[in-house]
Amino acid sequence: MAYERITTDPDVMGGLPRIRNLRIPVATVIAMLADGMSADEIVTELPDLTQDDIHEALLYAAPAMPAFLTVGSQTRR
Repeated sequence: MAYERITTDPDVMGGLPRIRNLRIPVATVIAMLADGMSADEIVTELPDLTQDDIHEALLYAAPAMPAFLTVGSQTRR
């Protein structure tokens, strides 16, 4: 999948994937979501971001999740 909003450059921030050449790593956005922040709260906190940036950060990070998640006694795909 091609990402329009995710950029990497080995000479900037150690090559971390970032949002639109900003110094905002994808991992920062994902961590904010994991901490319970809403997309609106993130955009308020980081006004250079848009809702589309947050959505693409999630799409970018999703393949890092395991293919199978076990919830209770059920296995989900």
